[in-house]
Amino acid sequence: MSDLAKLTLADARDQLRAKKISAVELTQTHILAIEKSRGLNAFVAETPLKALEMARAADAHIASGNAGPLEGLPLGIKDLYATEGVHTQACSHILDGFKPNYESTVTSHLWRDGAVMLGKLNMDEFAMGSSNETSFYGPVASPWLPPNWTEEQGRQALAGDKKGLLVPGGSSGGSASAVAARLCLGATASDTGGSIRQPAAFTGTVGIKPTYGRCSRWGMVAFASSLDQAGPITRTVRDSAIMLRSMAGYDSKDSTSVDLPVPDYEQAIGTSIKGMKIGIPREYRVDGMSDEIEALWQKGIDWLRDAGAEIVDITLPHTKTALPAYYIVAPAEASSNLARYDGVRYGLRVLGRDIADMYEKTRAKGFGKEVRRRIMIGTYVLSAGYYDAYYLRAQKVRTLIKRDFDRVYADGIDAILTPATPSAAFGIGEKAGADPIEMYLNDIFTVTVNMAGLPGIAVPGGLSNEGLPLGLQLIGRPFDEGTLFSIAEVIERAAGRIKLPEIWWA
Repeated sequence: MSDLAKLTLADARDQLRAKKISAVELTQTHILAIEKSRGLNAFVAETPLKALEMARAADAHIASGNAGPLEGLPLGIKDLYATEGVHTQACSHILDGFKPNYESTVTSHLWRDGAVMLGKLNMDEFAMGSSNETSFYGPVASPWLPPNWTEEQGRQALAGDKKGLLVPGGSSGGSASAVAARLCLGATASDTGGSIRQPAAFTGTVGIKPTYGRCSRWGMVAFASSLDQAGPITRTVRDSAIMLRSMAGYDSKDSTSVDLPVPDYEQAIGTSIKGMKIGIPREYRVDGMSDEIEALWQKGIDWLRDAGAEIVDITLPHTKTALPAYYIVAPAEASSNLARYDGVRYGLRVLGRDIADMYEKTRAKGFGKEVRRRIMIGTYVLSAGYYDAYYLRAQKVRTLIKRDFDRVYADGIDAILTPATPSAAFGIGEKAGADPIEMYLNDIFTVTVNMAGLPGIAVPGGLSNEGLPLGLQLIGRPFDEGTLFSIAEVIERAAGRIKLPEIWWA
């Protein structure tokens, strides 16, 4: 692998500004890396010509002294974001062939600041999944080899059905895999119940879900509108801070966008956390949590205490209700949002005897099994006779979850430390097709953050007993992402950056 592909986003930015490297050179390196890594299935659409055109423009801006904050930096874009004239399908068959004539607000911010688009990244269909196995384009493989596998075993599995290789997490599995495999310097992702933080934890990368309303949702394919939020996945905390500053900002086209100034998050990196109060919620010690996750959590506590933070035991009593409430609210919103896909205006159309038959056949063929499951759940809980019993009650529970966090922060807690996932990554095919509840439990530590609209970040904390990445999660106060970056960087320094896998998949 070229040394250029091993640069962090921050290092590449600094070298570009110092004119030690060119944007074209950096982009060509990543284009070649993507071409050699197609077996991972991280990208569903590559845009090399567009990337080189953007890179040449970036070099001209740098030469004239007009470089933007992300000038010349090659990024991957999750297929959930509308990109003008480029494949945008949320990895669903029902959006087959769709290329929008508009750009999402988040990606337009990235291009405004000089970033380069390498292509669109694989994901669970409509962001519904925790393993990136529900994509119409097939599963994404993690660049981490399963324990005791040889490189040759890994290559053979890539050439076949990928069974047994590790999942990169979901729904932003393509983003996490591409960043961990060094196919891009960073990637956009989205988080509805943990879909940034869980894949980051599974792949040894950093992922932040900002406060709801911090990043515009305009131009993002909707899953659950009151929960979805954009964010980045990168290889370091500093890189996430740099990307989020560009992605965030008020947007009048999004009624949930919050009109607040966006800080320079990079300034939070390296600041002292002495005197900060870090909450440790007793409810996150769930039944069946492994000893190594418990040990990792304790390490995180010790690292923050050693850095001068005060550790405080807290209680969030409604945590146990978060997962069942989430799996009522999210499918309900999904059933409403996905009603627009009918085969009439764009995407897949399957002809029928009449328009009703066409609707039915198009939706039956266009949506995958997991999406159909969630639409049916959502339609059921919104139906007459069940709305009050399920959906309304779940919304009341959501309010109680938010109040738990409000009370804790009112008591002076600066951030909350928890595990990011209940285990390390599992194998492709290991949980898919089995009891869906088992798959849903992957989000047990992350869904509360979305239900309360809070910011959360996953940062690598170490390796499991089998040598796989494990992550810690920090939950912050509303619109206080800067504090999360400063605390996460302390963990990153204490844990040491995880050495990403050597290339075996090319």
